[in-house]
Amino acid sequence: MEQCPIIKLVATKLSAAFESPLDVAKQQIDRTGKLLDLEPGVIEFLKKPRRSLIVSVPIKRDNDEIEVFTGFRVQHTDVRGPYKGGIRYHPDVTLEEVTALAMWMTWKTAVADIPYGGAKGGVDCNPKTMSDGEIERLTRAYTTLIKDFLGPFRDVPAPDVYTNSQTMAWIMDTYSQFEGYLVPEVVTGKPLQLQGSEGRQAATARGATYCTIEAAKRLRMKLKGSSVVIQGFGKVGYNAARFLNDQGCKIIGLSDSRGGIFNREGINPLSVYEHKKRTGSVVNFQNYQTITNIELLEKNCDILVPAALESQFTKKNADKITTRLLVEGANGPTTPEASEIFAEKGIFTVTIKQ
Repeated sequence: MEQCPIIKLVATKLSAAFESPLDVAKQQIDRTGKLLDLEPGVIEFLKKPRRSLIVSVPIKRDNDEIEVFTGFRVQHTDVRGPYKGGIRYHPDVTLEEVTALAMWMTWKTAVADIPYGGAKGGVDCNPKTMSDGEIERLTRAYTTLIKDFLGPFRDVPAPDVYTNSQTMAWIMDTYSQFEGYLVPEVVTGKPLQLQGSEGRQAATARGATYCTIEAAKRLRMKLKGSSVVIQGFGKVGYNAARFLNDQGCKIIGLSDSRGGIFNREGINPLSVYEHKKRTGSVVNFQNYQTITNIELLEKNCDILVPAALESQFTKKNADKITTRLLVEGANGPTTPEASEIFAEKGIFTVTIKQ
């Protein structure tokens, strides 16, 4: 019998509450704070963002109907410099998720010793069902609503899930119109023609590849011939597959939001990329086995690269993961409980934050 939509919604929210990204981020602060012997007040300060914006974003759809989306921008802390962090468009975006991502941005800029703080943004929408014109109108409306809190010395957005250089160009153009002059430095991840940086789109994947190479050396593990499974086939997942394939690794599993494919003999990521451009997904590529994202993560492999969303590994499934090397290409894919299980199992984990 079909489950009642209301009960299904409540069950989903209750289930998510136990492993939400924000819960994970707070647990990480507590554990790290104890290791560093931080004062309790400092830990509590780091658990809360300085500012959280929630905006209603009305746009006219192509059928002339008005739809109102919810947008967020969370600014965690700017004690080390202007806020810095991406903007994602996804139907599961929530204030709690964006808050956790903003906190993680603070840690990333600090660890890399970059003079920025941490922030994150997002709009609760499904860009896969929207035209380019609708996404542009959404982006410009969202930018207009948060523009007073943006700026080169205040808060600098960047691309994230389902946003790209074109999205950043629309943000830059909208912000510049209000300022009365061109302000390209208000965002990063812009097109090269608008003073963007070469290599920006593949930077996370390239960093993940370099770290994989160094981790393999530490583990005395040969990369050539190593089997690799990658969850997510966007900017990070696709480029990671391409770079690791160039290193002689054998890509045996790939996935996106619609499902995954598996072939123990190896998969050509370039061919899969062309297939996804034609069909919208990696599934149904040639005659390869079609599997779910859950099944993909549990496949036996030498290297596992989660490059999708948060909280993919929890205490519920960590025991089923059999990889030797886990390279995190996503933000917060592993909960603290799962990390402990991985440590006990001897799974070497590398964290690569976007």
